[in-house]
Amino acid sequence: MAADPDCLFCKIVSGEIPATRIAEDERTITFMDINPATRGHVLVIPREHAKDLLSIDPGDLAAVAQAAQRIAATMPERLEADGVNLLNSCGRAAWQTVFHFHMHVIPRYDADPLRLPWTPEPGDREEIAAAARDLEG
Repeated sequence: MAADPDCLFCKIVSGEIPATRIAEDERTITFMDINPATRGHVLVIPREHAKDLLSIDPGDLAAVAQAAQRIAATMPERLEADGVNLLNSCGRAAWQTVFHFHMHVIPRYDADPLRLPWTPEPGDREEIAAAARDLEG
């Protein structure tokens, strides 16, 4: 898929907009998030434009996941992170704000203030089973 001339991340890929790049390969670029959730929050994007998880080339998706894993593995030692979140948002309802597939790699610290808006609670077992039936191949 061609680059989207209106896409912020496509402009980062092309160098039209600067970014603090920390790693790149033939398929991906990893750079610092300018609105970090915690210290060291990075984004990993494919070089090829894809709007979201539903449209990304499977090879690019694998490359992004591998790049995210590589940078996440460095965070405990280099940033003294206590954990790492990988986060992708697909669609406005899921908080996607830039419509170029990207993976957030967010180092987590025991005392950091970041709280995701989901608090796990037991679900209705019948509804869980119904959703499972809807999703089965």
